[in-house]
Amino acid sequence: MIRRLFYMALGAFGAVWVMRKLQALHPNHLARRAVHNATGALEQVRDLTGDALEGAARRETELRSRFGLDTVENTYHYKVKDGR
Repeated sequence: MIRRLFYMALGAFGAVWVMRKLQALHPNHLARRAVHNATGALEQVRDLTGDALEGAARRETELRSRFGLDTVENTYHYKVKDGR
């Protein structure tokens, strides 16, 4: 008797689990999850590019101040022959 109740409960649990998995495969659910994942990935890419651009700008400012490239009197004019 206990064995039958156990297997009946196990079967009911399995049926509910399978039905939930099948409902999750419904096209509306798949589309919603795909959009959610795509927006999450897009947000991560935006964060990454923002951090990269911020770091590059910070480093450029640091290098310009180190080598004095922001001042006009430190610019060098090289005479280049054009091959004529």
